[in-house]
Amino acid sequence: MKADNSHALLSEADQLGLEARVVHNDHATLKLWLRLLACTTQIESEIRRRLRQRFGISLSRFDYMAQLYRQPEGLRMKDLSRHLMVTGGNVTGLTDELEREGMVAREGSPTDRRAWIVRLTDTGRTAFSAMATEHEQWLVALFAGFGGDDAQKLYRQLGQLRVQLMAPTEAAEDPTPKPARSTRVV
Repeated sequence: MKADNSHALLSEADQLGLEARVVHNDHATLKLWLRLLACTTQIESEIRRRLRQRFGISLSRFDYMAQLYRQPEGLRMKDLSRHLMVTGGNVTGLTDELEREGMVAREGSPTDRRAWIVRLTDTGRTAFSAMATEHEQWLVALFAGFGGDDAQKLYRQLGQLRVQLMAPTEAAEDPTPKPARSTRVV
């Protein structure tokens, strides 16, 4: 990994955070992991703060509504849970709250009597649209110093990493050496 002065600048600004764990001779992948984690944490914290301050909404609610906004026909609660990578209980709690507020409607599935389909109401769709517009502007501002070509390149590279992470490999499962098994019968 090429040397850069960002670590020193972050340290001087008391903004090193998770990267404080890095030392000069650490492996490049460890440095990369901690930098990705630090960036993600900083961006997520800022988005959470702005959503609360501007709209009085949590990031969880925003993400929930975003999933439904992209699926106007609605989603089964099970699928919503899978998309959000949370438990069914979390989705049920958010659905109950947002339904009381008139943001979502829940109806039985026509193909599965045990399943519920959740959709944004017109009120929910209008409210989310306004939030999404500002959310996008916030992200554009947060990434303003990161050029378009660099952003596209990083996006492609992170896509490659995600594909690699999904491919099962023995090394990814557990790189720790296993003790030799005893063949002795007791």
